[in-house]
Amino acid sequence: MGQVRTVRSIGLQTRVIEVGDVSSEEAVVFLHGVPGSANHWDKLMSQVESFARGVALDLPGWGEADKPRDWEYSPNAYANFLAGALHELAIRRVHLVMNDLGGVGLFWAAAHPAFLASASLIDTGVASTYRRWHLVGQLYRAPVLGQVAVAIGRLGYRQIMRLYLPQPRRLPSDVASDMRAQYGRGSRRALLRFYRSANPPAWDRVAAALAPLDRPAVVVWGAHDRFLRVDQAREQLRSFPSAEVTVLSDSGHYAHLDDPARVADIVVPFLRAQVGKTGNATSN
Repeated sequence: MGQVRTVRSIGLQTRVIEVGDVSSEEAVVFLHGVPGSANHWDKLMSQVESFARGVALDLPGWGEADKPRDWEYSPNAYANFLAGALHELAIRRVHLVMNDLGGVGLFWAAAHPAFLASASLIDTGVASTYRRWHLVGQLYRAPVLGQVAVAIGRLGYRQIMRLYLPQPRRLPSDVASDMRAQYGRGSRRALLRFYRSANPPAWDRVAAALAPLDRPAVVVWGAHDRFLRVDQAREQLRSFPSAEVTVLSDSGHYAHLDDPARVADIVVPFLRAQVGKTGNATSN
């Protein structure tokens, strides 16, 4: 599992899992989706540790991170949290690997371009052309129904996941069980705040900031993704014009969890080629 420690950023504490040379200022930084935690990157991290420092942390509201009632849980709030955490970890050159909610890392990248060396986007990214929220997003954004969704707990969780994860390649049972366990009240409250603050048009500014950098990137998308439809895969070229886009015909929204070997075949060689490479992160 790697080394585990805690760090504090802007007053919030979180768990950090690290592999490889923990003294390196260059790191592959894994940002998980929801419902989830840093644990969901264990397979990829195990393949990265031989050539890079790997860091996975629990985002506020999830895993073992703090889940305060009064925090904003907006993309910008997460970006500020990430900036503080990376400072505490003494990381100055970052290779982002993101899924789902982890795409908030792009808000950090847009504000700290000199630190971004590369990006691996797994069913996440700039969603400014995504105009119609999926059912879960609509539910949490609704004025009254959102609070009801927070209060009723996991009721209906399995039905929603079956509806939105219809791909031929199912999630492993232990991963599915862990996801359900992660969906506690504090996490549901965080999700409500996130959905109500995350308006797709705001991502246009992120894309505009990232595109001129043209950082190395790979985009991996599940063809059966019903949270972020597969047409969003090529939209990521608006932020990373030279990115390589791969669509996995059997996968859904959590491609790194339903087909970890295939995702590793794409992401690990890419990271191996980028780590230690000069000229990616600059003073832009």
